Amino acid sequence: MELTSEQVDIKKAAREFAEGEFRERAKEFDEKEEFDFSIWKKACEYGFVGTFIKEEYGGHGLGYLEHSLISEEFWRVDPGCGQAILSCTFGSEMVQAFGTEEQKKKYLPPLVRGEAIISFGITEPDAGSDVISIKTRAEKRKDKYIINGSKMFITNGCFANYMLILCLTNPDEKDPHRRHSVFLVEVPTSGFEAIKIHGKLGIRASNTAELALNSVEVPEKNLIGTEGRGFYQLMDFFNKTRNHVAAQGVGLAQGALEMAIAHIKKRKAFGGYLSQFQGLQFQIAEMATRIEAARSLYWRAAYSVDKGRPDPTLISMAKWYAGETAVYVANQALQLHGGYGYISDYDIQRFYRDAKIVEIYEGSKEVEKVIIANELLKRVF
Repeated sequence: MELTSEQVDIKKAAREFAEGEFRERAKEFDEKEEFDFSIWKKACEYGFVGTFIKEEYGGHGLGYLEHSLISEEFWRVDPGCGQAILSCTFGSEMVQAFGTEEQKKKYLPPLVRGEAIISFGITEPDAGSDVISIKTRAEKRKDKYIINGSKMFITNGCFANYMLILCLTNPDEKDPHRRHSVFLVEVPTSGFEAIKIHGKLGIRASNTAELALNSVEVPEKNLIGTEGRGFYQLMDFFNKTRNHVAAQGVGLAQGALEMAIAHIKKRKAFGGYLSQFQGLQFQIAEMATRIEAARSLYWRAAYSVDKGRPDPTLISMAKWYAGETAVYVANQALQLHGGYGYISDYDIQRFYRDAKIVEIYEGSKEVEKVIIANELLKRVF
């Protein structure tokens, strides 16, 4: 599979933007656990945000592959900054796929213009990968729903203007997969509280919060999709967003590899440059090969989504393997830096910390393996 000339241009432009906007301030954002959202607004102006949103809703009408290509290039320069920007549309995939025409026209255009941020409250303190066990409840009262519960590890929880919330609405339904629904909450609103989580291992430029929802009122018209179909809508959502996470892992790994190569080409030991030692050359070769394999997987997975034939097996393979590749390559790259990699003056330390999240969020690597195995076991070869 080869990229089109337009896709190649998108990758190049995204890389140039990231180099110009992230490089000098990434360390500052990591240390302060904050981000300058004027950079997000500039990214919106340059057309890097909401590429997959259809033109009739203010977007660029491109595919999920293009969004993933941008994700790769942003994370190649700095994962924290890349996440802080591109996560601002996290949830729009759900609105575009299942929202009413009125909801799409109201909520999607501001995301592309840099006027609003959307977030998705899925995970809870006792329900992460096991989403059907969430306890946040939405009870219908006349023409509105009342939401009570809590969410954990919510990206942009403190900054979102729109918050999608996965809720339990049909607790007595025999099929546990038909008990949940998704609602859009406009924030701030009474009963909604977001508490910033400090001290994360990585992607510190990106905001993460714990949510408390105490009798939050949502009008019936803010139900996204169909009541009781929230789980199935969520699986469709993950088929799109897990490709983006795979691209994040590839971008991080590529950036770490480039740092490692630059370092061993200028450092000397035992009478020569480190790059001259065959053992280290073998390490570089293996790192690069894993990255290319992970990149090919996410390209194919994203292509299947854009063609309207999402392949959950391929998507899960891409997400799992890209996460593992990010962790592996970052670890090897730091090792090649020796003691220099252990101090904060070198970017590789930050990449090493950032890498682990790719194996955790939007479906842990264990969950991805279960999906792969279950899908394969259904098939007749």
